[in-house]
Amino acid sequence: IDEVEVVIDPKDIELTTARSGGAGGQNVNKVETAADLFHKPTGIRIFCTEERSQLKNKIRAMQLLRAKLYEIMLQEQQDEVSSRRRSQVGTGSRSEKIRTYNYKDNRVSDHRTKINYDLGSFLNGDIDNAIQSMVAMEQKEMLEELAASVQTSV
Repeated sequence: IDEVEVVIDPKDIELTTARSGGAGGQNVNKVETAADLFHKPTGIRIFCTEERSQLKNKIRAMQLLRAKLYEIMLQEQQDEVSSRRRSQVGTGSRSEKIRTYNYKDNRVSDHRTKINYDLGSFLNGDIDNAIQSMVAMEQKEMLEELAASVQTSV
């Protein structure tokens, strides 16, 4: 998991001020100390009245917004990693078999590449052909993913 960096564009924020309300005497009624931040892209609204000055409330609201955006971005990254991991691991069901060793017919069937190999040489360690075919298949899948991502971004 990479470190998530939160960058907030000032154009994406709408800042308004308001009177705090509650206990505090005349200061609360006449001075606008509350900061109301609205982040337009996500729709997150933060109303901060924790501090007694408007500047401190604005800084605190920005901290809270940054923390919320960080949580959202971290969750998205974790979801992506877990979905990638799930697609690589699979469910482990019988239908996801990788190879079948058929002693009767003296062959090894690789179900991912749909290629058969000689059982005797395979068991003696001659698996270079199987490895090369898997590397080629993986490179082909990565190129297809890259092509799909380029098409969607254009």
